[in-house]
Amino acid sequence: MTRRLVTRPARRLPPGARPGGEGRTGRGRVPARATAAAPRAAAPVAPLLRTAAGYAWRLLVVGAAVYAVFTVLGRFHEIALALFLGLVAAAMLRPPAGLLARVMPRGLAVACALIGSMILVLGGLALVGEAVAGEWPALVGEFRVGLDRIQNWLQGPPLRLDAHALSDAQSKIGDYLSSHRSTLLSTALSGAGRIVAVFTVAALGLFCSVFFTYSGDRQWNWFCAQLPEGARDRMAVGGRAAWRTFTGYTHGIVLVAGTNAVLVGIALYLLGVPLAVPLALLEFVAAFVPLIGSPVALGVAAVVALATQGPLVAALVVALIVVIGQIEGHVLHPLVMSWAVRLHPMVVALSVVAGAIAAGIVGAVVAVPLVSVAWSVHQSLRTVPTD
Repeated sequence: MTRRLVTRPARRLPPGARPGGEGRTGRGRVPARATAAAPRAAAPVAPLLRTAAGYAWRLLVVGAAVYAVFTVLGRFHEIALALFLGLVAAAMLRPPAGLLARVMPRGLAVACALIGSMILVLGGLALVGEAVAGEWPALVGEFRVGLDRIQNWLQGPPLRLDAHALSDAQSKIGDYLSSHRSTLLSTALSGAGRIVAVFTVAALGLFCSVFFTYSGDRQWNWFCAQLPEGARDRMAVGGRAAWRTFTGYTHGIVLVAGTNAVLVGIALYLLGVPLAVPLALLEFVAAFVPLIGSPVALGVAAVVALATQGPLVAALVVALIVVIGQIEGHVLHPLVMSWAVRLHPMVVALSVVAGAIAAGIVGAVVAVPLVSVAWSVHQSLRTVPTD
């Protein structure tokens, strides 16, 4: 029996294909040589690393922009400070000027509000100066007696410091002052130049406040009109949010500082501490630096009480620091400023310290309102649809 051989017809190859088992091209198999020579595909980047890299370069750009802004402000810090003071004055003057503008022309209302506020401020300074001048002779004698009392207290228990060490420290301080008299004199002269700069900044800030109060809305509308049409709405929304937060913070911090000053003045007067009115004014000014200013001012009051009234009254003033801090942190700030500024206490503390490092006392004062305004603008712009 013979096996029958069946021959199959030859399979047609597609155009461009080679015989010999090397496979097909196009939609078929990849040739063996091409498969062997193809480079190995790159490993995919993890999504977390890709996201972190995206945020990293954005943070670098933002950091560079912030550094450039602060560099410019540091170069022209007098002008920046004058504009800030002008905005503060405008935030305080616009409400009374608006009320007066209902019964008189706008320009006259602004002039009356400005003159009235200047009379109020100068009257307060005159009252403080009169109080200091009236109590100064008696205060000098009390300080001398108080310093001797402090020295005797340091020599007793529990410290038991050596009397010779204290006398040597006093003599060294006197020798230092006498030997560096020329340096101190030159420092005082340079301080006189700074006083001139301070008055110049104050005058420029007052000048700017007049125009901010009189026609601040028109100035802002003109500025927005100069921008591209696509950015006008967002800039207008951000500007309204910034001004609302800034005025709220200014009114709130003035109210908090005034309340602290009244409480401190009454407490120091009842305790018999001299210079109660100047120390209350110091508390008012120091309260503009959140978390730090009030304890520093009351620390000065504690030193005065220790030198004039003794350790017991000084301890009561120290207790007053704790009480004022609790009232400010748990009553005044939540009631007065929560609607205008919503910042975590840790953010406030970091802002104050960073501002103090960057620009000293002025930076500590400006830091919190600057951060508050920036956060308010960010929150408002999130609700604005982008084109």
